[in-house]
Amino acid sequence: MAENKGGDAPSIGRQILELLVMVLLVVGCYIGLRAFVVGTFEIPSSSMEDTIQIGDRVFSEKISYYGRSPEAGEIITFDDPLKEGQTLIKRVIAVGGDEVDLRDGQVYVNGTALDEPYTEGKPSYELEPAPGVDVSFPYTVPNGYLWVMGDNRTNSADSRYFGAIPATSVSGHANIIYWPLDHIGALE
Repeated sequence: MAENKGGDAPSIGRQILELLVMVLLVVGCYIGLRAFVVGTFEIPSSSMEDTIQIGDRVFSEKISYYGRSPEAGEIITFDDPLKEGQTLIKRVIAVGGDEVDLRDGQVYVNGTALDEPYTEGKPSYELEPAPGVDVSFPYTVPNGYLWVMGDNRTNSADSRYFGAIPATSVSGHANIIYWPLDHIGALE
């Protein structure tokens, strides 16, 4: 009989167990990445045009906000305050303690008109708030809350409609369009 110099070959049962452990590790890493590092989001509406188009897909990384709160100008994903289980994407305009005002189609934060090239000149008018929501201008953003608006100001249900959002509802910092290929790029 020939001798097996490399030792005994692993049994079929051991090979299946090793494969199962490997699959569980890969699935666990994927779930961990999605839960704690990065999420993906498909754009369902035109509220962020022309920055982001309907159907674009973005990465929304979560690590940035483990040690700090979102800042004005950042594009975030967050839980829809009016529809449970829905996620929205908007730009942070003001943070807790800031005063937001809308005058003559222009957004003012703490008395200073914002320079907003991403709106492409679309005016920022008041909206009729959702039932039960109290939004009037000037509006002081409560501490721990964010004032968010879509870049397409004439077609965005945002803080003008649903009020300031709790900073705790933020799920990520949207920073890269990854699909379609001709839209790939960093978000600013």
